[in-house]
Amino acid sequence: MNDPYLKSLLGEREKVLLVTHQHWFLLLRNILFELVLIAATIIAVTLLLIFWAPMPSAALGYLMVLIPLASLLRDVLLWSNHKYVVTNRRVIQVFGVLNKNITDSSLEKVNDVKMEQSALGRLFDFGDIEILTASELGINRFTFIGDPVRFKKAMLDAKFELENEEAPRQAVHPAMDVPRLIQELDALRRSGALTEEEFAEKKRKLLEKI
Repeated sequence: MNDPYLKSLLGEREKVLLVTHQHWFLLLRNILFELVLIAATIIAVTLLLIFWAPMPSAALGYLMVLIPLASLLRDVLLWSNHKYVVTNRRVIQVFGVLNKNITDSSLEKVNDVKMEQSALGRLFDFGDIEILTASELGINRFTFIGDPVRFKKAMLDAKFELENEEAPRQAVHPAMDVPRLIQELDALRRSGALTEEEFAEKKRKLLEKI
């Protein structure tokens, strides 16, 4: 991962699993007018130089392509900086070139994931992802995302791994309960229900969980 800003968003032991963008169709739609304008300007100035005004000053007409070119570069930067990220802890949406807008959904709070793909979307591999969460945002919608099946699978796999990682921790008694459990074991020892060896072994195992 070569994005220093994205690295700065990650927490301790958090790692990026997948980074994707909106489909390139959306980029093409946004820059199509600029591409046509650049091509038309170049052709028009070239024809002017050949047939009507074969003089060096007419070549300055090529500078007019700088206007649509600047607009094209702006659209490309906006598209490339609009990222959808799946980590082992959450789903992050990053938008903006200089001013950043960050939206994230914790995998722990994700209740359901809905994917919508039209026939054209299935053909060219794009679609919409809707994440239903238990947070205040409620629904987080990613539109026109590229490779939505892979994105959904990465997110659900990460949620499954996270739940399996948290399950053993939830099964262990909190540290504050260990003294009480040792007291209960000691009572069983004094009543004769446990031998000294059994008591010592169980006490050792409890202390290891603290």
